[in-house]
Amino acid sequence: MFRFAIKAGLAGGAVYYSKQEGIWDENTEKVCERYSTALKPHLDTVKKQIPLDIPALPSSGELCFVTKHYYNEGVKSTFNFIHRLPCYAGQLVKKGSDAIKQALDAQPAEKAAPVAPAAATTKK
Repeated sequence: MFRFAIKAGLAGGAVYYSKQEGIWDENTEKVCERYSTALKPHLDTVKKQIPLDIPALPSSGELCFVTKHYYNEGVKSTFNFIHRLPCYAGQLVKKGSDAIKQALDAQPAEKAAPVAPAAATTKK
């Protein structure tokens, strides 16, 4: 319960902070430019410390396009899955019923072989 409260608090705090920053408003490009400008000095210091070449940040227009594209693809895929869900459920039920039928058909064949009763030898 405590872990859930912490996770819910962190998620709520992230949503509240992002709302205060204006990420959910119409000016997302301005927010992206503001963050890229704020992060540029930090990236420069990291570039000096790490000898690897770090690729340049994409422009805000490219970032917005890519974000919208992948969001839309995710929505399309989700609705495609929901649209095909009855078909998937039918296939799953068919496989399950076939497996059950196969298991039931295999049981009588195993029991069909009569087991010879042990001969009772009683001498009096």
